[in-house]
Order: sequence, then structure tokens, then C-alpha cells
Amino acid sequence: MSVAVEGLRTQTWLDSLGDWSWPGRGGAAAEALPPAWVPVFPPRRAPALAGPAGRVAAQPERSRARRLILAALLSALAVFSVALAQGGQLSLAGLLGANSAIANEPEATAISSAAALSSLPTLQPVSHDAAGSSILHAGYPSSALHGEGSLLVYLPSNYDGTTAHFPVLYMLTGDDQSDEAFLQIGLQAQLDRLIAARAIPPLIAVMVQGGPGANLWRDQGAQRYESYVLEVQEMIDRMLATVPARQARAVVGDSMGGYGAMNVALSNPYRFGVVESWIGFFNGLEGQLRADRPIIARLGLRAFVYGAEQDHIANPAEDLPFAAALRAAGADASGAVYPGEHNLETVQAHLASMLVFAGRALAGAEGSAAGR
Repeated sequence: MSVAVEGLRTQTWLDSLGDWSWPGRGGAAAEALPPAWVPVFPPRRAPALAGPAGRVAAQPERSRARRLILAALLSALAVFSVALAQGGQLSLAGLLGANSAIANEPEATAISSAAALSSLPTLQPVSHDAAGSSILHAGYPSSALHGEGSLLVYLPSNYDGTTAHFPVLYMLTGDDQSDEAFLQIGLQAQLDRLIAARAIPPLIAVMVQGGPGANLWRDQGAQRYESYVLEVQEMIDRMLATVPARQARAVVGDSMGGYGAMNVALSNPYRFGVVESWIGFFNGLEGQLRADRPIIARLGLRAFVYGAEQDHIANPAEDLPFAAALRAAGADASGAVYPGEHNLETVQAHLASMLVFAGRALAGAEGSAAGR
């Protein structure tokens, strides 16, 4: 399938394992092992509890169902008690409605690290371009990192002249890469052009600064980079005119950030409805994807993953099988392997197409409100 954007070259998108081959190789090469520096992590879900003599406890699903029912009853009783203590009346329908969000989105009740901030950071203007869009910067003391958090924000040209609320694209950097890297390869100009051409809706882009070394954009030790992304997401929803909904959030990244984007999306399936991995990898995420199957089947997920043919860091043979695994879980997922190496030049070559994919996935999420 080919997608053409006005003013841009045609980009081939390869959708399945049955219709691809690496350029110049005449077919898929034998799958190689991941790079030695990439650690292997177990699935994020906790295993079944073990009984005496190491036996797995019988009927774990039934036990879990009983715990969920008990929790719902206790929660309902608490709401009912509060209503009576306040002298109010509460119908059965009202009682059930009060707990519907908990029953439908259990992972949406995660503790907010952003709420712990004494005050929100100030977005400082960095630059404006001829198209009218702007770049802003904020630094703040991150409770997730136990240190300085930093981000850059792209605001579209019509942000200040409307009461509209905008979908958000969160962008994660590669290993020891500056958050300015996406700007260096033309992100602002590409967004300006695509929005002006109505190829994508007006949106906010947030470039999150990563750290040095193999932080992997996940929680490990004192530095909790996955929680850092969620912290930024919560702050942005409080600071800017966003559409604060799953279907209005996309998370993307390159290299280590590609792994991070997929890890954050699968570990927090109620927060992000679109995910892209650019020349990334997927080690240890298969178990999380299996655990997410019921959620993805119910809520959907738009995904695109791609690798580079000459990439000797992130194995490109992983991309199409992982895209297939996403589709098997119920996601609307595409994958491709393009010519190129593991560098920003490869990312730049496909940046417009990836923005179009994410933008179209977010296109139904624009919203408006009477005020901010």
C-alpha cells in the first residue's frame, strides 16, 4: 500500500509478513539474536501465586474474579455510607454509575506523580517560525527521576486563537540524544506543512528529554523513566488545552525511544491509543502484549513499527513479526523495513509518513470546549 502526501514523496507501507523482503537480499534473512547490550526483561504482569510445594494456586482467574467482586462491593458500600452520612439519597443506578470508571478502567487509577508537584513549571518561549507555530521549553524537578526533568513543546499556529482542544504527540529520544534532535531533522517544518495541507489535524507535540545510558524508558532503580513519561503527560494535560483522552494521545520514539514508546503504550494501555517505534526494539514486551490482548481487543490500538535494513544495533528482523503480534492482539498495526542505517538520517527520511500515520489516527480526537 502506498500513501502520498501533497508535496512529499510516495512512501511504501508494508502491512503483513507475506508481502515484504529486504531490498537487495531477495527475501527475509535468518533472524539474528538481539544486540548483546540489550537486557531481556520478564513480562510486566505478576505471575500466578504459588501454593504449597511450589504448586501454582488452583483456578487463579476465579480467585481474581472473587477479589474484583469483593472490591466493587466494598467500594459501593463506601460510596453509599458517605451519601448517608451527608444526608443525601443515592439510587441503585447512581451507585452503579459511581463505580463504572473503576470497573471499566482499573489501570486509570494509577497514583499521579504530577499531582505531587507543588506548582506546575512555566513554559518558556524558545522560537516562532514564519508559519506561526512556536517551540517552548520547560524544566522542572521530577519526582520520577529524583532530578531534573526537561521537555520541548510544539504548539500549532492556531493554538492561541481558538478555544479548541488538541490531541498530543509524545516523542521519546534515543540513547543520550537531545530532545532537540527531532527539531534538528525538521519536525517543526514538517508539522507546519502537514497541518496547513490538512493532511493531519492541528496537534501539540511534546519532546521529552531522556537520559544517558541504557535507561530504556522504563522504571528501574531510582530513575523511573516510564513514570517520568506519565508525569509529563499528566502535567501537559493540566498546563495546555489538550483533549485528555486515550484516543487523543500518541507516543512515538526512535532507537531506545522506540522501545520506550512501545513499553509505555503497552504498560499503560488506558493512556495511549497510538504508538510508533522507529528503528527500535521490543525485548521483553511480548508478555505485556499478551496480557493486554483483552484491552486492545476492546479499545483498539493504532501502531506502526519500522526498522532499517543496515541497522546493526536494533535488529530489523524483529519489526514485522512484532507488528503481526500486535495485529493478532487486535491492534491496527503496520510494519516495514526500509533501506538505511541506525541513525537520524533514516528517521528523517520517514518522518513525514510517520507524522501522517499518527495524525490520521488522532484525527477523530480533536475537541472543543467553552473555555480552557
